[in-house]
Amino acid sequence: MQEWLMETTQIINPQAIILLCAILFFCLLFLVIGRRMGLRQGRRLEAAEWEGRKLEGIVKARLKQSRAVLGGLVSEQIAPFLPGFPFDPGDCRFIGKPVDFIVFKGMNEQNISEVIFLEAKSGVSKSLNPQEKRLRETIQAGRVRWVQWDIEF
Repeated sequence: MQEWLMETTQIINPQAIILLCAILFFCLLFLVIGRRMGLRQGRRLEAAEWEGRKLEGIVKARLKQSRAVLGGLVSEQIAPFLPGFPFDPGDCRFIGKPVDFIVFKGMNEQNISEVIFLEAKSGVSKSLNPQEKRLRETIQAGRVRWVQWDIEF
């Protein structure tokens, strides 16, 4: 056994062992660094893909909301010409904000008998916003008046 050990030590010199260890160390080092870089790149790609899907969902939601708002705005303006509208379209004046229409009932017959503030709602949400609620409460409380302002030059 000692003879075999002596023969193997003569075949493999210490410099070769050091060289093999160094090569093995660098191979392992490159494997570890490569794996870390691959994981990091994979995380970046996954995050970019997730952001892309997230952005796509946001864009779709915004487009859907924009279409709904535009549809509501159009339907508010053509409301007097839709079937079932309770007033004469000729008596209506579109304002838009804070209320959609002011209806001067009887204006076409030149006999205004009532002034009506009309809010047209379409779509899913038919609730009033806070400003519209305050306007409704103000009108229902009778805090409405006539003012004439004479322009002088």
